[in-house]
Amino acid sequence: MAVETLALTRVGASYGQVQVLRDITLSLPPGKTLAVLGANGSGKTTLLRAITGIMVRREGEAKLGAIELHKLEAHESVHAGISHVPEGKHLFKPLTVAENLDIGAISLNRSGRSAEADEARALVYELFPVLKAREKQVSGTLSGGEQQMLAIGRALMARPRVLLLDEPSVGLAPRVNEQLFAALGKLKLLGMSIVVAEQLIKLACDLADEAIVMHLGRIAMQASAAQVRDDPELKRLYLGG
Repeated sequence: MAVETLALTRVGASYGQVQVLRDITLSLPPGKTLAVLGANGSGKTTLLRAITGIMVRREGEAKLGAIELHKLEAHESVHAGISHVPEGKHLFKPLTVAENLDIGAISLNRSGRSAEADEARALVYELFPVLKAREKQVSGTLSGGEQQMLAIGRALMARPRVLLLDEPSVGLAPRVNEQLFAALGKLKLLGMSIVVAEQLIKLACDLADEAIVMHLGRIAMQASAAQVRDDPELKRLYLGG
């Protein structure tokens, strides 16, 4: 994978006239994982949307290497190398597993990289063997955990350099979450950069290299993931622990 740093400089984001995110500056080196932590309403989801431009008005600069993400439309961020898995999965539920993955590969096909789709699919099935077993099954009939695996798999079909995940653990059993985060660990070993917004602090910080804690739309703390995971005072102040 190409070695490119994701960099945000004084990024803000608004919904209409309501500003939610303010003055976010951070850098994610290639192949590293960032945990975005914080209570509900702290700005975690909006931060991910500010990177890709989904449903928000942005200010400041967001770049992936030399690519100026803040100048792109939301759908163009996929071609730039960023895949976003929003909370809630948002699958095409009447379609099969295989058909959902095909949709994820559209950006490859449109950019003349259709030969890479088979490699991407092989990786998805390696990470989530249950999807291979159920590739002809209608996605709306999958379990919640399987649907989340498919949502991540569909994002991987674009062969992203950076994977953004918004609350991937929501509503899932602990065993399923362990499987999901084990798969993310394998992606990290392959050199993919990952940003995961999450409320399960231990899972997120065990995966991540660095962590930020969001509070009222700003970064309240930035430190190593291990430091954030093991700081009881930080959990008390910002994370409800």
